[in-house]
Amino acid sequence: MQSLTINFQNPQIFDKFLWLLEHFKKDGVEVVSKDDIEDLKALSKTREEESIPFEEYLKDAH
Repeated sequence: MQSLTINFQNPQIFDKFLWLLEHFKKDGVEVVSKDDIEDLKALSKTREEESIPFEEYLKDAH
């Protein structure tokens, strides 16, 4: 898989470019914002953390 980061100064150009990219989705192009990628990375890291049952969490909530 190859990735590309493009920065836009003009929001109107961004909208036009996004419209163009949407037409390639059926060909396998995935459009993901940088913010979404950062969120996914942070979420992925939490999966490695130890967790406790929700009932245990509620005991200490008082």
